[in-house]
Amino acid sequence: MIEYLTETGSTNSDLLQRLSGGDRLPEGHWLVANRQSDGRGRQGRDWFDGTGNFMGSTIVHRRAGDPPAETLALVAGLALHEAVAWHMPGKAELKLKWPNDLIAGKTKLAGILLEGQDQAVVIGIGVNLVSAPDIPGRETAALSQLGTAPDRDIFAQDLARSFANELERWRTSGLEPILRRWSALAHEVGTPLTVNEPDGSQCKGEYAGLAPDGSLRLRLADGTLRAIHAGEVNLAE
Repeated sequence: MIEYLTETGSTNSDLLQRLSGGDRLPEGHWLVANRQSDGRGRQGRDWFDGTGNFMGSTIVHRRAGDPPAETLALVAGLALHEAVAWHMPGKAELKLKWPNDLIAGKTKLAGILLEGQDQAVVIGIGVNLVSAPDIPGRETAALSQLGTAPDRDIFAQDLARSFANELERWRTSGLEPILRRWSALAHEVGTPLTVNEPDGSQCKGEYAGLAPDGSLRLRLADGTLRAIHAGEVNLAE
C-alpha cells in the first residue's frame, strides 16, 4: 500500500510516531509526500524538500533469524538501483556507494536513511527525480539532467515492488547473495575514499569490498584493512 500526503514534516518521523503510538502498520506500507518541511538525511542533516522528487518511507518488522538490521541499507540500495535503472536504461552508469547512496560518476542521485523503533526499522528514501539540492562540497544531480525523469507515482510503485522482492531475498537467502550483488553494482575495488567517522576523525584509503557482516573494508596506505561500521564515506578527489 502506498499512502500519499500533500505535505508533512518527515515521512520517517511520521511512521516512527505512528509505531510508537501503537499503530500496527504492516510491511509493504509506504508513506510518500509531495513535500517535506522537516526532512532529514544521515547525521542529522536537513533533507532537500524538492517538490516533484521522490520522498518516501517504509517499514520492516524484524523477525527471529533475520540478518542484521543495518544491512537493510544494502537491501534498499539494491531496490533503489533497480527502480532507477528501469527508467534510465543506458543513460548513466549508476553505482552504489556504501552505505546508503546512489551515484552517477561522483554525483549523488539518491540517499537512504534507516531509523529504528523497537523491533521495527523505518527506511526513508529520497530520490532527485526533477531537481537536485545545492550542497557545499558535494556534487548532486537529478534524473531529469540525465534523461527523462519518471513520473513520481509510477516510480513509487516500481520502488515498492523492487524493495518487497529484495526484502524477501534478504530473508530467505541470507546476507551473502545480497553482499555479492551489491558489490557488483558498487564502484570498483581500489577506488580512493575518505571516511568521516562518527567521532569526528577522518581516515583515507581505498575501497576493498565488503566484509561478511556488510561493513566497509578500507585498505589504508600501509596495506592494512580497516572495517568501517559507520560514518560518511565520500569519493576522494
